[in-house]
Amino acid sequence: MTDSLSGILLLLGFVAVMAAGRFFKTLDGAFWRAAGTPFAAGLIAGVVIAYVPLPRFVAVGLTITLASLYVRLTGEESEPTDGMILGAITGAAAAFPLVFLLDEEELRAMAECLLAGAVAGYGITFASLHVGEKLRQLMLDGVTAILAVGAAYLPSLGRSDRVTAIAVAAALPLIVVITVLQQWPDMRAELRHEASLGFIDDADVRPTAHPLLRLGRGGWADPGAHREFVRLANKIALRKRKQRNRPDETARLYQLEIIKLRMQLQEMSRINRDTRRGGAPEAHQV
Repeated sequence: MTDSLSGILLLLGFVAVMAAGRFFKTLDGAFWRAAGTPFAAGLIAGVVIAYVPLPRFVAVGLTITLASLYVRLTGEESEPTDGMILGAITGAAAAFPLVFLLDEEELRAMAECLLAGAVAGYGITFASLHVGEKLRQLMLDGVTAILAVGAAYLPSLGRSDRVTAIAVAAALPLIVVITVLQQWPDMRAELRHEASLGFIDDADVRPTAHPLLRLGRGGWADPGAHREFVRLANKIALRKRKQRNRPDETARLYQLEIIKLRMQLQEMSRINRDTRRGGAPEAHQV
């Protein structure tokens, strides 16, 4: 089997596994709605990388960081783990043209793109989430570009390009799953706060926050409604994190959206309680 064919098969498998990883993270099945922009940006980046007169790992790191920055400005709002997923998708898309355009080291180039994409996606999204000042965001973006170049250099240290590519393609989805499992106490704390304010039931906190428990129906009558409830809860937690360290005007806008989302959660929780009691949901009085 040629390196080009091996690269294509690995990339297709990687994209499929990352799509499953994103569903595990967000319970959102509309993968291509979120991944469309990263994939298009990655394809363009791959063609640019092939012809830029720079050492390839430098071109990979810088170009994919620019593509990730474009995704942050035009794509869906996300948090660092989601950014890492979409960044890896950007890297995978960049690797597709390289597999065909390069005469050698196709698998190494693939590993370079995947690593640089994951690092760039995470760093760019982290700066957007945690830093409100544009100048500081740009400074962190510059640091991210340097780290992405360093990540792209790592595959050249391996003895076998095939083994390195397989290891990278397997490791990144695993990192996503581990990160989601480690984040669930933070989500639980956010939801406990919402429960203390009366917007959700205490019984809904754990099955909504835990990455494994929320895959089921979580005690809800309708599993589809429970998944939507989880997505809204995740969105509230994200908005609350973005609200911090923001100017007052921006913080107030986030607070208005949080209030709207809380009302949706409260209404869904009420309907679920009525359904589980066996009666028709009561009309909501405004």
